[in-house]
Amino acid sequence: MIECYFPSPRVRQRLCYGPLATHLDGFATLLASQGYSTLLAKEKLRRVAELSRWLQYRELALSTLDEAAIERFLVDHDRHPNGRGGRHACRKLLGYLRQLGWVASPGTNSDDSPLHRLEQEYARFLACERGLKPTTVSNYLPTVHRFLEEQCGEGALRLNALRSPDIDRFLLRYTPGLSRGRAKLVVTVLRSFFRFLCQHGHIASDLADAIPTVADWHLAGVPRSLAPAQVEALLAACDSQTSRGQRDYAILMLLARLGLRAGEVVALTLDDIDWDNGTLLVRGKGDRQEHLPLPQDVGKAIAEYLRSARPPCTSRQIFIRYRAPNCGFAGAAAIATVVRRALARAGLNPALKGAHLLRHSLATRMLGNGASLGEIGEILRHRHPETTQIYAKVDFNALRALAPPWPGATP
Repeated sequence: MIECYFPSPRVRQRLCYGPLATHLDGFATLLASQGYSTLLAKEKLRRVAELSRWLQYRELALSTLDEAAIERFLVDHDRHPNGRGGRHACRKLLGYLRQLGWVASPGTNSDDSPLHRLEQEYARFLACERGLKPTTVSNYLPTVHRFLEEQCGEGALRLNALRSPDIDRFLLRYTPGLSRGRAKLVVTVLRSFFRFLCQHGHIASDLADAIPTVADWHLAGVPRSLAPAQVEALLAACDSQTSRGQRDYAILMLLARLGLRAGEVVALTLDDIDWDNGTLLVRGKGDRQEHLPLPQDVGKAIAEYLRSARPPCTSRQIFIRYRAPNCGFAGAAAIATVVRRALARAGLNPALKGAHLLRHSLATRMLGNGASLGEIGEILRHRHPETTQIYAKVDFNALRALAPPWPGATP
């Protein structure tokens, strides 16, 4: 494969030198399969060849290659760490070699400190005993790490010495400036962690109940939404003549017409669409799987994207990155970016700019068209009816009927 990028035998002979020489052709095949342009692929291959010569000069075996070695290589070559083709090319090669088993994974030589072992035990508890998804586990661990690092440092873990004032001081230092939702997550994580410590015998008494609650009253806010005309303007802002525009239009249609969450859009695969019966399999919260009817306009948008705009790749995810590598989105943040860019194109500047904005807009629109809260909860797949009650606040016609007359007002 490398000869497609470098036809000259002399150039290939110069590039294929050092411990990575035998892997350069396979790496070139990987870059081609992931949709990298010829120019960018050639630049990455040159950086890898430089890395191979550096390893040879330093007399380093291939098995010693890791992130730290890559950083030393970049410093020795006086390259900007975030420069084009530098760190990204080397780390992509590192991932490729780890998949093949030539280089040890990070977990093989991981930190063996008491703090790290406790964090890993807690992560296993969340995944195996609580059944939480990997994304949720990864959201919990940074808070636990920061708390333990502040309280115990690099020394021995004195968990039984922890008291409720230690938790209070941590919250007072860490939560100012956070949103209410983020502050509530920090409290939730600490409660979960201290229950884990007590259940597994790391501490004698459970401190979870001593952790204060974040002041955030149920149904206190009002859902932020777009007017129906604004939603249509948002959809019309996608350029149907470009591959990226067709992809973004299909994503926005799923958000606006079916009220899917961002993570649910990311998780959609080619196998989830039943074209014959016009249904869509959605993987929601808590690993729930539900079949939804696929509206004609949504199905048409997805079909046009799949026929003419989706790049060829091995991923089964429906929506693929616009730029190389050609693979599915890594997480829900990518869908939020699609929404933000569409809002900017449409000239809209709402207070809420994430994917949930269109979910709220769908519920508000349904309510304005006479749908009941039960019907809205069914479409949005709320597990508990109380979750849908927040939308009663935007039903102004019904609320006016409940409002008593102002004392002294003229009838």
